[in-house]
Amino acid sequence: MNVMYVVCPSGSFSQPRKELPDNLNFVKCYRPRNRDVKHLRILLHGPVGAGKSSFINSVESVLQGRVTGRALPDAISGKSFTKKYLPYKFEKCPGNYYSFIFNDIMGFEQTDSGVHVEDIKLALSGHVQEAHKLDPQCPLSEGNPGYNSSPTLSDRVHVLVSVVPAGNVSLISDEILEKMREVRLAASEMGIPQLAILTKVDEACPEVKADITEIYDNKYLKDQVNKFHLLLGIPLNCIFLVKNYSRENKTNDDTNTPIVCALKQILLFGEDYLNSL
Repeated sequence: MNVMYVVCPSGSFSQPRKELPDNLNFVKCYRPRNRDVKHLRILLHGPVGAGKSSFINSVESVLQGRVTGRALPDAISGKSFTKKYLPYKFEKCPGNYYSFIFNDIMGFEQTDSGVHVEDIKLALSGHVQEAHKLDPQCPLSEGNPGYNSSPTLSDRVHVLVSVVPAGNVSLISDEILEKMREVRLAASEMGIPQLAILTKVDEACPEVKADITEIYDNKYLKDQVNKFHLLLGIPLNCIFLVKNYSRENKTNDDTNTPIVCALKQILLFGEDYLNSL
């Protein structure tokens, strides 16, 4: 069986690294052609501690050329650190922003903890107001504070991205997988494109921790991509391996390359969706 694993458009490191300037230029110059929206909206979802907030910080770090930490991650509590439905815009210069927004949301947990699936469904359709504090015990409903009764196209999600740690793919519980599948089904019914990012590749694999360029050829990571594809059904060419900025004090091209490659594909999928409406 011929299986293709996508980290970037090429299986070798030299080619993706070579494409970094063009990919980064695309990201920085991107503007939605649909005149009804100023920003393409990207929603990240996944288990607690998957690296959603860290991925947002990593994207901002690439764009700013320095390591940032605006989206607050928490790597030790085992509980969701993100409590609100938070939008993140990235500033080009004072008063001027890039044409895409990331929305961070509470992570999935076991039983009744973590984000409620119904809240994510409402977020997909634009019914959750930005900065609304989520309650795992009581999903948002029409008439509640924080419910947007008249969402515009700009309020709706244009791309859904599943985020999971590369080393924990086999450890995701059936309960959390079922929640992720339910969200994926809801997004599919709305026509919203979906991709996935496997984070923390350095923690999953010592060889990659020693040399990030090994991300492109590492058999263990390729196996994790295939496992996640089989678990959630996301196509292999829509699953990306990424190392977030977590220990570094400076950005570097080796870490930037897979981040920018994934981001470009996210924007392309979102653009296709907006142009189909």
